[in-house]
Amino acid sequence: MGYVILIYDIPDDRVRHKVSERCKDYGLDRIQYSAFAGDIDRNRREELMLRLRKTLGKKDGNIRIQPVCSRDLSLAKEIIVES
Repeated sequence: MGYVILIYDIPDDRVRHKVSERCKDYGLDRIQYSAFAGDIDRNRREELMLRLRKTLGKKDGNIRIQPVCSRDLSLAKEIIVES
């Protein structure tokens, strides 16, 4: 397994919703409006990217999966302010 961050910028609401549902199907957790993260092995990561490519089709958009090593993950910081 490997930790990844998946981010996307997709203008079409319908396509953007489908992409977010695919991410959830693969066990990724939403961390921002257009960002997901979680553990996924290499084969599932490749499968997910193929499915997302098909989902995006010819619509405008950008989808990126960025692996994060455990050392860098341990250095992560987060600020959350909720009112």
